[in-house]
Amino acid sequence: MGGPYASQTAQVGGLPTIPVDVPVCSVFLVLFLVAAIAHMTLFQRNLKRNHKFIPSAATFGLCMSRLIANAIRIAWACHPTNVRLAIAAQIFVAAGVVILFILNLLYAQRILRAAFPRLGWSQPVSLAFKALYFVVVLSIIMVITVTIQSVYTLNSNTHRIDRAVQLYGSTYFAIVSFLPLPIVLGVLLFSHGKKPVDPFGTGSWYAKASIIIVVAVLLCLGASFRAGTSWMTPRPLSNPAWYHHKACFYVFDFGIDLSVAAIFFVARVDRLFYIPDGSSKVHHYGGVISTISEDKGACGATPSPKSSEIRAGRDLEGGDVPRGSLSVL
Repeated sequence: MGGPYASQTAQVGGLPTIPVDVPVCSVFLVLFLVAAIAHMTLFQRNLKRNHKFIPSAATFGLCMSRLIANAIRIAWACHPTNVRLAIAAQIFVAAGVVILFILNLLYAQRILRAAFPRLGWSQPVSLAFKALYFVVVLSIIMVITVTIQSVYTLNSNTHRIDRAVQLYGSTYFAIVSFLPLPIVLGVLLFSHGKKPVDPFGTGSWYAKASIIIVVAVLLCLGASFRAGTSWMTPRPLSNPAWYHHKACFYVFDFGIDLSVAAIFFVARVDRLFYIPDGSSKVHHYGGVISTISEDKGACGATPSPKSSEIRAGRDLEGGDVPRGSLSVL
């Protein structure tokens, strides 16, 4: 196997240069670093309060992948003939955003289950969502694989197959980014404005729906742009189209991702979309059982061994839950 060989077709963002890309990437690098610190700090603070919210850690992962992508792009600008840096930059640009697709779809799934528990928790619907998540992961692995393979061969048939896989991946991701919109709008339409049957987290029903809709519009915009440009006829490096401009790359890739990460933090999705541990086992968000049997009261008296129900999000508004007294079923 020879190579790696530099791409002979124009790419969105083009070849990075020191005068333009290094300053822009440096700004994004700092902003994603701040976002990563913010989300990880929030995740750790919540853990100390027995409020485990994994999506905060996942958003931290997205910010770190974008930070690395910008760092590699800076290195690529300084070494424009290094094809391996170009490959690494493309991989990190493509891989990070799928985290946001999965998170927003997960929030939409929670809305569906809260409004229509019988439908949302049914086996066919649950399996459908799991299949969507699995195929997202499988698809990004396929896209990364063919991206690497395409620069290590000059075989035209292999390039044709690699392009077909890349087109499939960009199209599938665009569809996944769009799915939260019909799910949430359908829930709002068919629930007729009623309160959810199985509420979760804090904040209003419409606040949750609004966050999902705004984020879905942003993610779908970026994914649709990438899919649309992928389906366009490849153009030579010497004759790029308007959509290959650097501004399009930074706005539709890093700009949208940074905006979504900021929305998740400012809107406090760790409160809005929090559900108790073990909800998937009992198929409801109503709460978990807290069995108090070890800790003693302030005057040395042993508390009553009664079990009390802790609602989702209660630890955020009503104080911390003692670590030694919470048994999650």
